[in-house]
Amino acid sequence: MRIAFDAKRAFHNGTGLGHYSRTLIHSLATSFPQHQYYLLNPKSASVFSITGPNLQELRPPSRLPGLLGGYWRTKSCVQDLADQSVQLYHGLSHEIPIGLDKKSIASVVTMHDLIFERYPHQYKWADRKIYRTKFKFALRHADRVIAISEQTKRDLIEFYQADPAKIRVCYQSCNPLFGTTIATEEKDRIRIKYKLPAQFFLSVGSIIERKNLLAVCQALSLLKKEDRLPLVVIGSGGAYKKKVETFLHEKGLEQEVIFLSDQPENKNDSAFLTARDLPAIYQNATALLYPSIFEGFGIPVLEGLFSRIPVLTSTVSCLPEAGGPGAFYVDPFQPEQIAEQLISITTNAEEVKKKIELGWQHAQQFLPMQTAEAIMQVYHELVIDKDCEK
Repeated sequence: MRIAFDAKRAFHNGTGLGHYSRTLIHSLATSFPQHQYYLLNPKSASVFSITGPNLQELRPPSRLPGLLGGYWRTKSCVQDLADQSVQLYHGLSHEIPIGLDKKSIASVVTMHDLIFERYPHQYKWADRKIYRTKFKFALRHADRVIAISEQTKRDLIEFYQADPAKIRVCYQSCNPLFGTTIATEEKDRIRIKYKLPAQFFLSVGSIIERKNLLAVCQALSLLKKEDRLPLVVIGSGGAYKKKVETFLHEKGLEQEVIFLSDQPENKNDSAFLTARDLPAIYQNATALLYPSIFEGFGIPVLEGLFSRIPVLTSTVSCLPEAGGPGAFYVDPFQPEQIAEQLISITTNAEEVKKKIELGWQHAQQFLPMQTAEAIMQVYHELVIDKDCEK
């Protein structure tokens, strides 16, 4: 089978959508090497490289100026796909190009979330309008829709009246390195490189309102100084980050929260930017704190479970799907609950040990091979249906 992907975020995105795309492409290419995979990339990549014997990068024709890469990605790439005899196109992040049906190319789109519909005040009006137009087009024209959680499936039906018969829930995985025990020497090297404390809580994700870092900081402020551990934060932000920093200043906690992404030596470090060092950072951590208000899935939760560290997350949205019985759960709007669970994580060794084992067992259903098989099943189902229509 000849399968093409919208690989823009795989080549250029260092957050959740990029990690999803890279992990899935790699899993499919290694688990099903008999197929040929084409990666559509509208511009040259400087940070992420994706190579393999059955992977071929497709770029816009040289006659198209760089500014028209977006046009190529949304429309004119279809002819290039037809020229390569591509049978199936998979839009990995909410979009598919216009005209696939005219070239008899089957289409799949992954829908991650509709957070901008649930929390519109967190998005610009123009962005909401663009997202809504693209998402609705993809839902209407794609032959199959992959939702990354049951929560996302419910949202697609509730907000856009999507056809349930077209939707398949296929969970995502994470980089398999998170499930590998990092050698003590390597963990020590990473701890020294990033000047990590001997014990610390870890927060990973964009510093935006929905991710709820402020509630974590509020929880820390409720603890006695002797009960607090430093908090290491990996992620970038704007106005909301300033709000968090203001709170830390008011409570005298600036020295207890380390914004790793802000440190100059990390801003151009490829091992940091590509998350190559992230598994070792996780395994150095005392616990992952991820009390998000809403997610499509929540990859950091899975990364924490695979890393065999305690994971604190929310009772809302899809997060119980990701965390299963192995996570410590809180109401994300109650810093007092977060504080209580932090005390439990640092003092109740037996409960922590039990949760880590349950979390590891739960994570086994999200192994890269299993997620790749679920996606490939959708591909085969669709191609068989298309062949029957001929």
